[in-house]
Amino acid sequence: MKIVFMGTPEFARANLAALCESRHEVVLVVTGPDKPSGRGRRLQPTGVRIEAERHGLPVLTPRSLRSEELREQLAALQADLVVVAAFRILPPALLTVARLGAINIHASLLPRYRGAAPVHWAIINGDTETGLTSFFLAESVDTGDIIAQERVPIGREDTYDSLHDTLCRRTGPFLLHTLDLLERGDYTPIPQDDSQASRAPKLRPEDGLIDFGFPAENVYNFVRGLSTRPGAYTWFRGKKLKVHFCRIVEAGAGDDVRPGTVLPDHRRFLVQCRGSAVELTRVVPEGKREMEGTAFLNGYRPRPGEVLGEIPKQGKLVL
Repeated sequence: MKIVFMGTPEFARANLAALCESRHEVVLVVTGPDKPSGRGRRLQPTGVRIEAERHGLPVLTPRSLRSEELREQLAALQADLVVVAAFRILPPALLTVARLGAINIHASLLPRYRGAAPVHWAIINGDTETGLTSFFLAESVDTGDIIAQERVPIGREDTYDSLHDTLCRRTGPFLLHTLDLLERGDYTPIPQDDSQASRAPKLRPEDGLIDFGFPAENVYNFVRGLSTRPGAYTWFRGKKLKVHFCRIVEAGAGDDVRPGTVLPDHRRFLVQCRGSAVELTRVVPEGKREMEGTAFLNGYRPRPGEVLGEIPKQGKLVL
């Protein structure tokens, strides 16, 4: 098939890489603009642009998807299909620009986790399973008829990073399987049950503040669901402390101890939650590299009774 591919980050790149190694012809790649990255804030191309240029494919980075010029460019290609993965919302005019329409590869078992951050929210909510869904794009986000699905287990110690990597490995073959079904006509489009839908809104860096007032299980899932992007964090002595991983400790100090309190232990960095505690095992002090919780304990020496999570007094209330 002749395919127009649209996507931006690494998940999309994995899909494009599979297409480039297949019998299908990618006639155009549409991706986002280069963005500043790193301490020098140098412009860096998207993962999809890098992959496209590696294969010598033409690339567009349109400022708007609603321009008539873009629609005419795509229509002139006479593509069989538009394939979208981790990209912007397509306007109605682009949904029918190819012979078979437009499909999306989404990192959840739709209708669960419609939105920009399905991998994060599956872990935050303590799910033991997620998956991949291919579906026809419709005007409403992530609501079109389902073509195929593949289930993927979530391990007890999976983080966003590890589960994202697993899905990246599996999404390319899954996309090619979907294209085989479309070519053969060997599928029945399945309408989504809106009553079973849930949302997965984008997570911003500021959304990562840990609330130790929840039970340790919730804190554990929250930390691994955000690790390491955008990253869970707390405050320690007025500075941000990122938490990349933690473990549940069943025996806390009791409900009379304030959540966020550092508990006495010479070997482990223990923090009180509601009814139990967590051990912070991988942390990143502000301006420093990731370190083990024990190294933080020995270097920064948090005192038993200190409370994590108090926002610095810079015109803000202290929690």
